[in-house]
Amino acid sequence: MITAQPVLAPLSRMESDYSTAGSDADKPHTTFVEDKPRLEAVSEADEDHIGEAQYQSAKDGPPITPEQNRAILRRIDLCILPLFFITQTLQFVDKTALNYGKVYGMDIATGLVGDQFSLTASMFYIGYLVAQPIFSTLIGRYPAGKVLGCCTVLWGVAVLTTTANKNFAGVMTNRFFLGALESAVTPGLSLMTGFWYTRAEQPFRQTIWYTSVGAGGMIGAFLAAGIAKLSDNPVPRWQLIFYILGAITTAWGFVLLFLLADSPADAFWLKKDIRALAVVRVAGNGTGIKSRKFNKRHALQALLDPKTWLLFISTFAGALPNGVTSNFSGSIITGMGFTSFNAALLDSAGRAIQIVTLLIAGYIASRFANSRVLMVTCAWLLLIVVGSEGEQLAKTPNCSSIGFALGLVMISANIGGYTKKSITSSLAFLGYCLGNIVGPLTVLSSEAPVYTTATTAMVVSFTVKLLALLTLGIYMMWQNKVRDRKYGPANKERAAAAGMQDKSEQDNPDFRYVY
Repeated sequence: MITAQPVLAPLSRMESDYSTAGSDADKPHTTFVEDKPRLEAVSEADEDHIGEAQYQSAKDGPPITPEQNRAILRRIDLCILPLFFITQTLQFVDKTALNYGKVYGMDIATGLVGDQFSLTASMFYIGYLVAQPIFSTLIGRYPAGKVLGCCTVLWGVAVLTTTANKNFAGVMTNRFFLGALESAVTPGLSLMTGFWYTRAEQPFRQTIWYTSVGAGGMIGAFLAAGIAKLSDNPVPRWQLIFYILGAITTAWGFVLLFLLADSPADAFWLKKDIRALAVVRVAGNGTGIKSRKFNKRHALQALLDPKTWLLFISTFAGALPNGVTSNFSGSIITGMGFTSFNAALLDSAGRAIQIVTLLIAGYIASRFANSRVLMVTCAWLLLIVVGSEGEQLAKTPNCSSIGFALGLVMISANIGGYTKKSITSSLAFLGYCLGNIVGPLTVLSSEAPVYTTATTAMVVSFTVKLLALLTLGIYMMWQNKVRDRKYGPANKERAAAAGMQDKSEQDNPDFRYVY
């Protein structure tokens, strides 16, 4: 046994998470010497708790200076955010390519009739639902870059083979496997954001890479608009969409295989001593990085935790409208009388504002302590008001992604222990899948072009999500007060040490929630 004295690079930053407003990335860093927790000595070779060896090697060294902190953060941003952004962009474009394929006759070419197209849109999320817990486990057990890289290559192949579908059964099978393979992406990137960034940094970085949903929507819309100028010979236009996207995605998968590091503990683009400092930075989150061991006790905690089910409800409610807009926006807009090109312009205008609002909300949530729920509330109140305008939903910039992105940050920032975190994430994405399965089923072809049932369902969903996240914020605020009364002020050093030993936040008396 050895005595730990971790330096307070990230721990000083955690002051913004626990109490004060504003960013303190540039504040001087100090070292705590009292109330030292005890840690198990580990070797880098047989480490189960990722990063603990580097954490112990650096804990007695000089504190991280503000200059070092900024340099490490810049390096991580440069090497991680582009990979996250491009991967998420491709995932979104490939998933929603069905939307543009329908505009150019995919449903006719594959013999889809009635509401069968809605069923194929939902099938993607059935595959997603089945495979997502598996990939969360694999990302914890094996190098994340290798897992995501292999999945990306395979889903690129699935996109390419979409062109071979000749009937309803073929499309359904293809969409199932595409959803299964893409299920590694958004949940995986959300978990990995917590590997690299402090809790104060996470909201802005999460929204940066999640702006890819806006960028992906714009790319898909303009790709579809550009293809409109081509003829259906020698390749049908709906197939050309899948050929282009599938080839790009497959190539990108090999980039991830070689360039995406697993965590700060093994980032080849950081010097060895800097890797240790990068680990110490995120140790202050109190949630650890990840563990290769499955913890049954933490799994049970996840199932019994009210936070888990509030996140489940909020993601389900937020995903139902997404299931409508992701798969039917092109059809809805063209059904209103717009040309394919003008529909692309209209959709892209909304996507551009989506990007801007995501960045603003993420920046404010990172800059000011405990403002995450406030940002979600503002976004969803706007959606509730706008949603009352019926068909305006198809023409109005979508702010719903703010709630989804910051909801995912709630998991990475507030759930400790990799087993508990991955199960909480899986259950949240179960809600996401169910919402996206139900959403397309509310789009009834008999109600075109207004789609009254879908519009009503979306407005109700906006309201439910807002209430769920408000309840979550109030619950975490109350839990912080309970812990302060029971244990006294949080000791950030002990919180960091417990997190690096893969303790859940429930087993970490010095952990405090951010909301």
